[in-house]
Amino acid sequence: MPGAHDAEFTDYVSARSPWLRQVAYLLSGDWHAADELVQVAVTRLYLNWSRVRAVENPDGYARTVLVNAYLAERRSSWVRRVIPLGGQGEPLAAEGDVDGALDLRRALADLPPRQRAVLVLRYYCDLSVEETARTLRCSQGNVKSQAARGIDRLRRVLRSPAEEVSP
Repeated sequence: MPGAHDAEFTDYVSARSPWLRQVAYLLSGDWHAADELVQVAVTRLYLNWSRVRAVENPDGYARTVLVNAYLAERRSSWVRRVIPLGGQGEPLAAEGDVDGALDLRRALADLPPRQRAVLVLRYYCDLSVEETARTLRCSQGNVKSQAARGIDRLRRVLRSPAEEVSP
């Protein structure tokens, strides 16, 4: 039944699109690029919906599709940039350390794509090393080393000038 298939897909995407958009933003560092990544992922999910709905963890499947779309875009020699008209724009910032959040976003944006993907999956999506390795189709050792290098680089970039001066 195509109607039931479409309704189930629509319900899933409606419920999970804010989460997909947030993960895409953390990967790409740009809301417009995040919207484009989500659109690519949603299209691929729709084309494979019968397979997606049969898996135990559709969110994991969707996350894998999203990360693969991001990494494929970064491997491409030509990155297409499309700015959607009438987009949702950036969400309002929550109260808190806005400067710190902006610094972290800038530092995260400077990481290589694989390190960034590992950190987003491990620390934002709260995946285990094993789940991250499965999502990225790499070894657990690779996940650990990419995470360690990424965290080390973030620490160096985010270190305050006061911390650099030793007493």
